[in-house]
Amino acid sequence: MLRFVVEQVPQIYCLEVESNSQEEEEVVQSRLLQPLECFLFGEDPQAGLEKLQQGSASSQLCGRVFKEGETVYSCRDCAIDPTCVLCMDCFQDSVHKGHRYKMHASSGGGFCDCGDLEAWKTGPCCSKHDPGAPTAMETPGLRERAQKLFQVLLRYATDLLVWEESYELAAELQPRVKEDTYYCVLYNDEHHSYDHVIYTLQRSVQCDHSEAHTHTALIDKEGRRAVKRGKLRSCQQAKDLIRSHSEHISLQPLRVEILHSAVMAHQSFAMRLGTWFQQIIGYSVGFRQVFCQVALEPSSEGDQPSLISRLMLHDSRLYKGARKFIHELIFCSLLMETEYKRRFAIEFTKHYKQLQKDYTLDDHERSISITALSVQIFTVPTLARQLIEEGNVIKVIVDTVMELLSEHLDANHRFHFQGYNSDKFFRIQVIFHDLRYILISKPSLWTEELRTQFLEGFRVFLGLLHCMQGMEEVKRQFGQHIEVEPEWEAGFSIQRQLRHILVMFQDWCSSDETVLLLSFRECHRALMRCNNQPFQSEATDYYMCKHILHVSPYKVSQEPVSIHLPISRALAGLYVQLCYTGAVRRLHEFMDPSCDFTWFAEHPLRCVVLAAQVSAEMWRRNGLSLVSQVYYYHDVKCRDEMYDKDVIMLQIAASKMDPNHFIMLILQRFELFDVFNGSLASKDQELLKQWNRLTEEMLYLLIIIVGERYVPGISHVTKEDVTMREVIHLLCIQPMAHSSLVKGLPENESHETGLETVIPKVATFKKPGVSGHGLYEVKKECLPEFNPFFFHYSKSQHSKAEDAQKKRRTQEGSDKALRPPVPPPFCPAFSSIVHLLCCDILIHILRRVLQRAVEDRATYWTEAMIQRVPFACQGLLEEKAQLGASTVEQVTFDFSLKARTIGSEHSKSVFHLLSKMTALPSLEAQKDMIKWTLQMFEMVKCLREKSSPAASMSVEQTKPEEIVPDKDKAERKRKAEAAKLHRQKIMAQMSAMQKNFIESHKMLYDNMPESSQGDCAMELGELCVAVGPQRGSTPAEREVLTCILCQEEQEVQARSPAMVLTACVQRSTVLTQCRGKTLTMYPLFMPPDLAVGTHTGSCGHVMHATCWQKYFEAVQNTTRNRLHAELIIDLENGEYMCPLCKSLCNTVVPLIPLEPLTLNYENAELVGQLLTLPRWIQILSARIKGLNHLRGESPGLLQPDFRSILSFGVKEPRKYSDSIAEMLVVCATTVHRVGLQTGPNELCPAVPVMSWNTCAFTIQAIGQSHRLSTSPSVYFSILNLAGLILPLLSISESTPSILEVDFFHLLVGLVLAIPALYQEEAVDLQPSAVSSAYNHLYILHLVTMAHVVQVLLSSTDDTAVFGGEEGQAERAAVELYAAVSQCTGGPNWSLRGVTPFLRCAALFFNCLTGVPPPEELSSQMEALCSYLALPCDVFQLFQEHRGTVFPLLQRWCGHPAVTKALKGEIYPRKRNRLIELPEDYSALLNQASHFQCPNSTDDERKHPTLCLFCGTILCSQSTCCHSQLDGEEVGACTAHAATCGAGVGMFLRIRECEMVLMASKTRGSTYPAPYLDDYGETDPQLGRGNPLHLCPERYRKLHQLWQQHCILEEIARSLEVVNVMFAFEWQML
Repeated sequence: MLRFVVEQVPQIYCLEVESNSQEEEEVVQSRLLQPLECFLFGEDPQAGLEKLQQGSASSQLCGRVFKEGETVYSCRDCAIDPTCVLCMDCFQDSVHKGHRYKMHASSGGGFCDCGDLEAWKTGPCCSKHDPGAPTAMETPGLRERAQKLFQVLLRYATDLLVWEESYELAAELQPRVKEDTYYCVLYNDEHHSYDHVIYTLQRSVQCDHSEAHTHTALIDKEGRRAVKRGKLRSCQQAKDLIRSHSEHISLQPLRVEILHSAVMAHQSFAMRLGTWFQQIIGYSVGFRQVFCQVALEPSSEGDQPSLISRLMLHDSRLYKGARKFIHELIFCSLLMETEYKRRFAIEFTKHYKQLQKDYTLDDHERSISITALSVQIFTVPTLARQLIEEGNVIKVIVDTVMELLSEHLDANHRFHFQGYNSDKFFRIQVIFHDLRYILISKPSLWTEELRTQFLEGFRVFLGLLHCMQGMEEVKRQFGQHIEVEPEWEAGFSIQRQLRHILVMFQDWCSSDETVLLLSFRECHRALMRCNNQPFQSEATDYYMCKHILHVSPYKVSQEPVSIHLPISRALAGLYVQLCYTGAVRRLHEFMDPSCDFTWFAEHPLRCVVLAAQVSAEMWRRNGLSLVSQVYYYHDVKCRDEMYDKDVIMLQIAASKMDPNHFIMLILQRFELFDVFNGSLASKDQELLKQWNRLTEEMLYLLIIIVGERYVPGISHVTKEDVTMREVIHLLCIQPMAHSSLVKGLPENESHETGLETVIPKVATFKKPGVSGHGLYEVKKECLPEFNPFFFHYSKSQHSKAEDAQKKRRTQEGSDKALRPPVPPPFCPAFSSIVHLLCCDILIHILRRVLQRAVEDRATYWTEAMIQRVPFACQGLLEEKAQLGASTVEQVTFDFSLKARTIGSEHSKSVFHLLSKMTALPSLEAQKDMIKWTLQMFEMVKCLREKSSPAASMSVEQTKPEEIVPDKDKAERKRKAEAAKLHRQKIMAQMSAMQKNFIESHKMLYDNMPESSQGDCAMELGELCVAVGPQRGSTPAEREVLTCILCQEEQEVQARSPAMVLTACVQRSTVLTQCRGKTLTMYPLFMPPDLAVGTHTGSCGHVMHATCWQKYFEAVQNTTRNRLHAELIIDLENGEYMCPLCKSLCNTVVPLIPLEPLTLNYENAELVGQLLTLPRWIQILSARIKGLNHLRGESPGLLQPDFRSILSFGVKEPRKYSDSIAEMLVVCATTVHRVGLQTGPNELCPAVPVMSWNTCAFTIQAIGQSHRLSTSPSVYFSILNLAGLILPLLSISESTPSILEVDFFHLLVGLVLAIPALYQEEAVDLQPSAVSSAYNHLYILHLVTMAHVVQVLLSSTDDTAVFGGEEGQAERAAVELYAAVSQCTGGPNWSLRGVTPFLRCAALFFNCLTGVPPPEELSSQMEALCSYLALPCDVFQLFQEHRGTVFPLLQRWCGHPAVTKALKGEIYPRKRNRLIELPEDYSALLNQASHFQCPNSTDDERKHPTLCLFCGTILCSQSTCCHSQLDGEEVGACTAHAATCGAGVGMFLRIRECEMVLMASKTRGSTYPAPYLDDYGETDPQLGRGNPLHLCPERYRKLHQLWQQHCILEEIARSLEVVNVMFAFEWQML
């Protein structure tokens, strides 16, 4: 069998430089794989496979291997841990779809856990993978043949993949004839970029850029690529050139090898066998079991491991393609069978240390390393426990870490990471994930072997912590600033990795009492062995208030100190577990009762003091590294295993030590002992400030030690209570979004915070609007839990929370006293902590602080100290609680007595000093809190004097805090009633005055004629006509505007300097009826599908033209120096930002006042009798023909009616200032340049046409127009425009048919161009008001009738929606239908499309003439027709002009293009909308998962991107879909936007869940997707992974952004806000 393979492979593979992969695959299939399958089945493979499948059931496990970027799902309710995930298909068919799930992008390498019973609490299988009953292979001899075949082929593949000889093969694989053909093979690495490799290949193997790019892409994908084939010498030359060229770019050369063609051929077939193995294994469970057995069986040669072990051990030396081959084989075989998975896990653990060592030296990503398989093994609970018992995997993992980190150990056997290799260090840190995986599921049942092995592993882990205890000590810098910042990130990154591991070890220990006690003993011994930070001198006695403390002196400010104390903190965590489980009662059996708890507290106390001194700016010369360490020490990412554990350790010490000694120890370590022990004074202001700040921090620490009890084991609270308190305090700062709350809460090992459980109890949710996100607000009943000195507040959070709560209380009318909440009682083991509150030393400290304030020695006290005193007086609350629960005789807690008596002889007791402070003006802000404290003194006194509860209650209720609000409420009520009476009195007076006026002028009202109202209405109705001889007058209104730049007012006049509007001109496909159609050149006649239009929009801000020019020049000068300014505004194309609103603009539109016109209606009526429609057409045609003759285009004499057009009224043209004329040219040339995408050319004849078109398109798109003027020299345009509808002009070849024109564009062009016909050679003339009225009327009539015919011809709807009532209108419609049918052969008829045209026409004439429209114009058809001087039924037009129109019908319908153009319904035009998106985002992800790139067949990660205009899914950011656009290489989205949106695009990147807005090849920006989670927040990159649902309001906003042409403006705004350091290549998207 092997001989057969050896003979065939060289005849198939590596025969040419570039082989045809399809042909090669066919040959491999027929000559190699087909015979192998015949041997396997013993018959025809197809027949054998059918027999096999009849007797086998499908696999219960899914096992789909995830590609990088593929979306995976995890159920938060049912998954054992977050690594348990489902593929898209299994998730859609599982019960978890209705649960709380998360979705995220896979990093590649994992596989679907569907069917794995150990991965899920419920619902382990989807509907496709329900447990079947796998049967063994029953075909005789099949198992034996499979075993033999797999043994030969797997050994063959293994030998070749690990083969390291380049020129020779093993003896049994040697070909009969050795050819002199070699390959130069280039390998992938992570040191060289794409461009480096392309550059090297171009210069080394003489290939062009395209070929080099192809080579590089395949090297990156497969891991290697043959770049040259030839003789050995030529390949050697290529190898030397590649190495030398790559060394010039990078210090490390590219890896190049020369392989003999036979070696290359056999390795290629070995890789092909990987796919074949997967195919065969997938046929049957039996095949899979046989393959697993072959892969794991020990080698017959004693020194060789199993085949799978050989492959694993060579993994780091293999290239990417070979690694994928091995990993996929393992996934589809060994990990799919429980027994073989166990055996493979044992093999993996045996080689674990070597594999990790190889990985740290590797340069490939972890996702393609064999070490990434650990997550598939160590997270299985039964496997993890078995590996601990049999292989002590905890010890193996920790030993591996220690061995790899041993180079960083200093002389004291502590880590020191100065100058470490960041890449190698990152790879070592990954090993901690494996330790976390092993500990994910704590055991419910302990065996003796598990106890022994776990404790052994824990001891080794303590050895790792021993190397961290006290590492990277810092010493305060004096004199000058530190020169080199010490390394600190490495230590904290390890601390962050260990954070959850430490908690998980404690959870494992707490699940068994014996293990917990033994672990505590081991941890204590490890702490005692630590030699870090020894005392430099002998213990000394310290005296204060008749108390003696015997302790060694130590000053944090002078001695070395470390922030890393993992063993001390682990001991604190274990002690709390002892108290929580009750095992503390047996602690004496395992520990020496005479433990020195002063030693326990020593190092945590030093750490807390270090943080306090950094806060007091005593360490500022030590640089930012120490500030950063202290920040992370308190930060949510580290604090639970650093700061919180230090506080717990101090609480443990406080519960065991004498309270006076404990506080004396704190004073000594805070270096405040002498400050409070005598009359120490100093004139050094810096030192006084430090003392004050340290005093504040010391008092704060005491408040925390006594008051922070929300830890299970310290008091009787649950984890839910702890989370609830954290949430309340976060929401007391300000209302927060769900994501902000999650960031502010510590995560557990499963990345859960417990927020969802408690948030409904403590907060109410406010849904978001069109922007922003949903917010949670704390419930009012939870506010009493607020503690301003909450120990997780930072300085800024403390300040914000205090201000917010004081403001709230002021609004409620309460005082500003923020009372401390009553904490839960301590557990018995910690109950003695409360005695700190009534010890002599604390009373002494409080007296000293208050005395300095009363004496007003400003430099010796601060307000923050006084603010802490009432909270340090929590003894009042404790005393009150004890007095309420017991008799006075039983209560030994005597804080109030000591506070009243100690120092009372000199009126310097705490109580007396507090009483004096109420009169201090400097403490006004604290007065309410001091009053509350004094009230508490009185209340406790009443309880001690055995007053009745009612009496004490009345004392509390009659305090000012309750009286003041009642008085305020009464006062406010009295004022409100007085104001109400005053208003009623004034209204009565006004009513009386009104009645008196009507009575005294009664005659005036009585004599008013009834018909006056009707006459006014009639007159107004006559004025509400914008077209024709009955046109209303233009109102003569003065328009005075203010320049936004100079703030000067100016009236808009024709002869005044120009006032201009900021404007933005852009190409648009918003109205297109044929998306994807592009116009190579902008036509004179706009097609009815409105493929691409030119839109002009404005933000409405006005400037003087001169002011704008100065501003524009200044913008150009200043913006050129900005980084990436070209991304925001295109200076070369005249772009700028509006000075006021920062909208993007690229031109200005001059404001032209309406010409006040009043028609002489009598003259107009006389003219109308002569100038009928036929006569008007005749005169107009003669004028046009005559002008053609003058231009030399039509030979012959002038028409007799050539100048008849002038006889109906002419006038001098209106004069405009030079400034207005100049701005008109600026605007028109910008429209021309942008619309035609050409260079600026104001002499181009298309300039006026483009101005008319943008006017028409803008009205159609937005419903508002900007007044634009046109050039008089447009004879060619008026000829072509009029030639479409006039009967006397000959049709040229370029004249389109009636179905190929948008008639509103035609109407605007004709109306604005017709004044050009009045020009004479020597005289500049314009039509008079009467002439213009008739011109407008007849143009509108003709264009309207042509449009009606167009609608009839293009409609496929049989129902006549417009019109249709019985009578004259119907007869007119039938007659028109018959006429059109006669010309075209019978079209269907529907006139729904006429209404939009009439609305646009009304808007146009309103802007042109200024005649105000009636109010009902937008809703009533009759008012619309009346305003346009049209009959209410448009069909009547055809009757009125019957003789003129029906010949026109034959001309219009007889056009040769009409019959070709009758293809379907154009009218009414459909309103373009963004595509419909699914409500559930997972449906989109499902759609993306099935997306296949049209230009690529590989399985590499793609970025499916959805166009919201048309619904096309594109492959973005991928070289496979690059194309050429205007001679430049662009990505798929850029190319698509050019055809779909005229350069504008709106895309949804599905896997990233974010929008991309594009406006050109070089400009774009990201935008939030319209999908929100249940908390009203977007989720870019699926970072949080919560279920997402479509928000209709936000999608509507996106639609408006597109319809209103604001995408370009939105991009500019976002780029203006974001400071871009490195420009993104949007054209490659």
